[in-house]
Amino acid sequence: MLASIATVAFEGVEARRVDVQVQQLSSEHGHFNIVGLPDKAVAESRERVRGAFAGIGLALPSRRIIANLAPADLPKEGSHFDLPIALALLASMGVIAPDALQGWAALGELGLDGRIAPVGGTLPAAVAASAMGLGLIVPEANGPEAAWAGDVAILAPRSLIGLINHFKGTQVLRAPEPGPVRSGVAVPDLREVKGQESAKRALEVAAAGGHNLLFVGPPGSGKSMMAQRLPGLLPPLTPQELLETSMIWSVAGLIERGALTRDRPFRAPHHSASMAALTGGGLRAKPGEASLAHNGVLFLDELPEYSAQALDSLRAPLETGEIVVARANAHVRYPARFQLVAAMNPCRCGLGGAGKGACGKAPRCQRDYQNRISGPMFDRIDLTVETPPVTAADMALPPPAEGTAEAAARVATARAMQEERVREAGLDPMQALNARATGETLDRFATPDEAGRALLMRAGEAGGLTARGWTRTLRLARTIADLEGATGVLRRHIAEALIYRRSTVGAQADFERQDGGRASVPAW
Repeated sequence: MLASIATVAFEGVEARRVDVQVQQLSSEHGHFNIVGLPDKAVAESRERVRGAFAGIGLALPSRRIIANLAPADLPKEGSHFDLPIALALLASMGVIAPDALQGWAALGELGLDGRIAPVGGTLPAAVAASAMGLGLIVPEANGPEAAWAGDVAILAPRSLIGLINHFKGTQVLRAPEPGPVRSGVAVPDLREVKGQESAKRALEVAAAGGHNLLFVGPPGSGKSMMAQRLPGLLPPLTPQELLETSMIWSVAGLIERGALTRDRPFRAPHHSASMAALTGGGLRAKPGEASLAHNGVLFLDELPEYSAQALDSLRAPLETGEIVVARANAHVRYPARFQLVAAMNPCRCGLGGAGKGACGKAPRCQRDYQNRISGPMFDRIDLTVETPPVTAADMALPPPAEGTAEAAARVATARAMQEERVREAGLDPMQALNARATGETLDRFATPDEAGRALLMRAGEAGGLTARGWTRTLRLARTIADLEGATGVLRRHIAEALIYRRSTVGAQADFERQDGGRASVPAW
């Protein structure tokens, strides 16, 4: 007898339909085979199914059993195929009615005692089931997560025997409720950071436009402190962003009991992280830190200590907003639209080439240390800010008058201006944030006045701005103008944006001389 039920296979965050077909053949051997390009975890399902059946008092038939996972050319990975294989086999054996599985998809891992263990990817599976017009059967622990998909019937049994009783009508499983929306960890306040007013200003500019930011300074100058306070300046996730981010976290198995949060992700991997850890990969092509930071912040502390291969693997995602994990038989895509914030010491000893305790090997030590980061990677960083040592006089001062709440209000106002501007013009809403503006959006809203264009031209000649650097300077100047409430990009906005560009650091003195000292960062 042939029985079937639907399930899914994951390609990145996309859940593709798989039909699980089970048939018993007339044979005396009693073999149990799974076909359809299964990996090791799927191939082991037959032993988990056999053990789970024994745990609830059932024995497999003595006939040969074949479980086919169609389409056969799609790789099948993971333990979530246990439950659909078991259900199709139960229908084939006549334990439940074959038509009971019509209109359902299932995923879950079986324990040897018949309990159904939680698996990753429940949320994208529920979204896919809704699109296919199917209900979804998931483990009890995944029920609140699946319920977030909205208009889809959900069954969340604790054990296989409970699901059998439900289909037999002797027990009724209630539909689970969506999990809670929780607040994340409290973000420390900017008021706790003393001194570093220029760096605070740069942090606010980066938050307002979604720009990439690099702090350069000696140990103890507050680089990590300020980076950790960036999430407090950012607005909460929109409903669309919440769904996108939660689907990635679901595939990674990081959602507990269906609890979601509207706080933007803040991921801070250690500098020993490999390329696969940052961009994704491994046996099942899991999402990496860059994808887990989607719609949020990726913080890389001690930037030159990361391997060159790992850092350069982020160059493409910083431009495209997605990561492609290439395999011989498939290309797995993960969203990775994150804001990069990094910190580094000026040289290996951390002290740099000037001031008390200066490095005795400067400037060669600084040059060699900073050359660990490739030029193309530096070119993708919009703001490079020096954080000098905090003095005793700074530490003795009372806390600043303004903190995270005041800066976040200005950031929210600037971002609202960006969204309204793009919406009224009928342009792509994905380009509302200045850091993503391209083409017509950039031409219409970031073209500077004549004085600003002349300054930008001189900067390109003196500092060697690349085409990418030119575009990113315009985006940055547009954000600075938004924080000021200006409708157009003026010369002073271009001047401040140029100071933040690493390629023009060497030419900064020239700008200040030419501009009579006006090319300076405004007080925060």
